[in-house]
Amino acid sequence: MRKFILPIVAVMTLGIATQAKAYDSGDLISMQRALAIATDLGLVTVSDTEFAGYEWQIEGRDIEGRYMEVDVDARTGAVLNVDR
Repeated sequence: MRKFILPIVAVMTLGIATQAKAYDSGDLISMQRALAIATDLGLVTVSDTEFAGYEWQIEGRDIEGRYMEVDVDARTGAVLNVDR
């Protein structure tokens, strides 16, 4: 059991560091800004947020409880796609 703990901790640490590096890019909008754009379009609850390439993919539900996904360009903040 003991020999598995260190590799697990190392993988978790590398995963956290990789995500932080992707989100800290100076020319990209923050996740909070992308969420604000999605909520302006009617997203009420968020179930998943993912940074994919140069876009934020935000999934959740609208006020009526219907599934909604909003793709936001990470450089400009433009809405690329809205799926309902």
